[in-house]
Amino acid sequence: MTRVPITDIAAVVRSKNSGPYELTLDIMFKKQEDYLRVKETHFFTKELIAGIYGISHDKIVKIVHFDPAWAIKITMIRPIVSGAVGDTDIYGAQQHAPLLKLEIPVNER
Repeated sequence: MTRVPITDIAAVVRSKNSGPYELTLDIMFKKQEDYLRVKETHFFTKELIAGIYGISHDKIVKIVHFDPAWAIKITMIRPIVSGAVGDTDIYGAQQHAPLLKLEIPVNER
């Protein structure tokens, strides 16, 4: 297996609110082949995301592989309600940054 920086194979890595109580991380791949290679590794797990964000894995609601868009969607419970006192990212648009450091193990073709 080879480790590939996520920034080399993803066209988009973003985060956004999924309502006031949840946050969604989107990873959209440049090529279907890369998406399928990542999907087959089962790299993105609740445990991985929980570790990256320093939260309990039960705060990860779901991880969805969305084949039509060559995308992986990760939904988690926000640490604080959007717009509440103490919320530093009301739109949830700055929460994807930790994913940008990832190197994903993929099978060579």
